[in-house]
Amino acid sequence: MQATRVLLELAGNVVLLLWGLHMVQSGLTRALGGDLRRILGAGLRNRWTAFLSGMGITMLLQSSTATGLMATGFTANGLVSLMPALAVMLGANVGSTLIVQVLAFDVSHVAPVLLLGGFLAFRRGSRTRSRDLGRVAIGLGLMLLSLHLLLATIAPAENAPLLRRMLGMLTADPVVAVMLAAILSWAAHSSVAAILLIASLAGGAVIGPEAAVAMVAGANLGSAVNPVIEGPGGDGHNPAARRLPVGNLVNRLVGCLIVVPLLGPITAGLQMVSPDATRLAANFHLAFNLAMAALFIGPLPWFARALTRLFPERVAVADPAMPLYLDRSALRVPHLAIANAAREALRMADTVDSMLRGALDVLQTDDRKRVQEIRRMDDVLDRLHDAIKRYLTQINVEDLDEQDACRVSDVLTFTINLEHVGDIVDRNLMEAASKKIRRKLRFSTEGAAEIAGMLERLSETQRLAAAVFVSADIRSARALMREKEVIRDLETSATEAHFARLRAGRTESVETSALHLDILRDLRRINAHLVAAAYPVLDKSGELLPSRLKHEATRG
Repeated sequence: MQATRVLLELAGNVVLLLWGLHMVQSGLTRALGGDLRRILGAGLRNRWTAFLSGMGITMLLQSSTATGLMATGFTANGLVSLMPALAVMLGANVGSTLIVQVLAFDVSHVAPVLLLGGFLAFRRGSRTRSRDLGRVAIGLGLMLLSLHLLLATIAPAENAPLLRRMLGMLTADPVVAVMLAAILSWAAHSSVAAILLIASLAGGAVIGPEAAVAMVAGANLGSAVNPVIEGPGGDGHNPAARRLPVGNLVNRLVGCLIVVPLLGPITAGLQMVSPDATRLAANFHLAFNLAMAALFIGPLPWFARALTRLFPERVAVADPAMPLYLDRSALRVPHLAIANAAREALRMADTVDSMLRGALDVLQTDDRKRVQEIRRMDDVLDRLHDAIKRYLTQINVEDLDEQDACRVSDVLTFTINLEHVGDIVDRNLMEAASKKIRRKLRFSTEGAAEIAGMLERLSETQRLAAAVFVSADIRSARALMREKEVIRDLETSATEAHFARLRAGRTESVETSALHLDILRDLRRINAHLVAAAYPVLDKSGELLPSRLKHEATRG
């Protein structure tokens, strides 16, 4: 029973450590995410600056995984080559060791100060950044408190001989010790948490020095497994996205293969530097990653070329409705996930443009096959919209700052409007085109020109809406808003001209009157959905009243 109680307390304290680590990462991502991303992007010029950038950012974020996701985002967008991205990961691995070095000291007396200061900043802070930094302080306080509790839990472990015997048997074989720590690090999604636990076990003499060294190597290996398993590259994604996580895993695996045969000499050397078992684990973690960085940073160009050959770019995508950019591993870094969703939304915009140009072609040529092609495009829109919606709703709301939350709303609104445009084209315009084809109807020359003119204008409006969505440019948003009035005037003019032809007794106009008016109304509805892309931009700039632009309301 005593061994069971100790194991439960250890598990609870590890969960507290993980939660504190999560609060630090999410708080820093909210407060400094954009700045850190710019720093990392600037540091990707060569392998040396990339190494230093990865190390520094990981020291702040306390997560080599988060830094790796940023680097993966740059490589996925084609903004940087694989070699500096691999250097970032080498630096990130070293940066995570410096965190352990600091936390391995007994600084538990700082925990109450951090908790109190963080709570006051979080509850009383007037600015968003102050609240986010308060969240960071609370997370650090929880981490230090959990480490103190871990030591307190492990201290009486000598009175639980069953627990000591069980861990002794599990860690007696170096290979088993490596695998056990790898599984622990993989399950915790954090090498920092796993190594701090190993250091605590070693400090409490629950495991021996050689077992501690083997388990630290295993924890480094386990932290590299998650990005390979959960990251992009499978299930229809581009295999090239696996290059960076696989490269990091190879680095960790080579390190373990070197350490296990030399376990005795390595442990003896570390004990000469510091006999304290807790410091021994932290020191080996630092030495391991420094050695792997020194070993790999020289041949990185050859290593990158080998990974490129092993995971080539996929040339074509068979299914147009298959999302290309919704990388699930980026969900832990909200700004990257939102950028991925925005890129996928632009694919929806391109599909809408094809549908509008196709609708004009159908109404002019009466091509039945083209009708079915356009209707299949609406299915593509529906599937992409559903994928984007599900992807964005998987982002942890607590990780979103105010700006990210607004952008999520903008992306969802934009995709909803595009999906509505697709429905109108499919259910209304294509239905009208099918009736026209079945009944052998023809619009008057003037009527056909009016519809073609509006459709061509809508195609231009769609491209402008996509540009506003990407750039958030105020002048472009104003121009997009003016399209609402332009289309309204075109519809009014076309309707009046149509009634004039009816009064003149034009046969084509009489036969197609219902279809003609329905199409004009549907085109105006499509325009309203496209123009909606301007609302968020103008609303943020203070230029949008509840229903009209300020200068329009003043003129009226």
